[in-house]
Amino acid sequence: MRYILCLLPLFTMLSCMPEKTLLPNLNKNDLWLFNGSSLDHWKQTDFAGKGEVVIDENGSLVLEMGAELSGIHWTGEALPVQNYEIHLKAKRTMGSDFFCGLTFPFKSSHATLILGGWGGSLIGISSIDDFDASENETGDAYIFEDNQWYDIRLQVTDSEISVWIDNEQVIDCEVEGRKVAMRFGEIEMSVPLGICTYATTGVIREVLLKRI
Repeated sequence: MRYILCLLPLFTMLSCMPEKTLLPNLNKNDLWLFNGSSLDHWKQTDFAGKGEVVIDENGSLVLEMGAELSGIHWTGEALPVQNYEIHLKAKRTMGSDFFCGLTFPFKSSHATLILGGWGGSLIGISSIDDFDASENETGDAYIFEDNQWYDIRLQVTDSEISVWIDNEQVIDCEVEGRKVAMRFGEIEMSVPLGICTYATTGVIREVLLKRI
């Protein structure tokens, strides 16, 4: 009984420690872009009025609320520009605009997946044929709850851009022969691959690239 009582404080301490996610092993076509340990190969994007970017005690990337855009962009090895997927987990903890603006390459251009924009519920791709996410057929309303993790999967092929949230397909856009490009403005600083928020605190973890 004495030994059990001595161990109780240790068990209590361990139960209160932050819990980090155990990451799966990768196959040869996968690349961890952010695994929770460091921001190697990433740089904070120099947006005007940007918020802080930190890794919290759980190994999550926190993009703190700024005046407008806050985020990071990739500075590492060249990434595929078609036939790939990006997987990540994201949540909004403060604010009412997009908590994940994922800029990604498409052939010789780039575009941005918006999650929670324009008041907190818009999803879509900016831009298709010079129309923003709020104006083209990828735009839709999706109710995001604060402090809830969402599994995001973006798939880019030579002719299609598709998105899933929690295994539900929410975007399926044929883009062959169409103009896929960035929205004009500071968001263009997110290329070739970037993650940002707008006047909102977003938390990101487990950013994985898969070649398909």
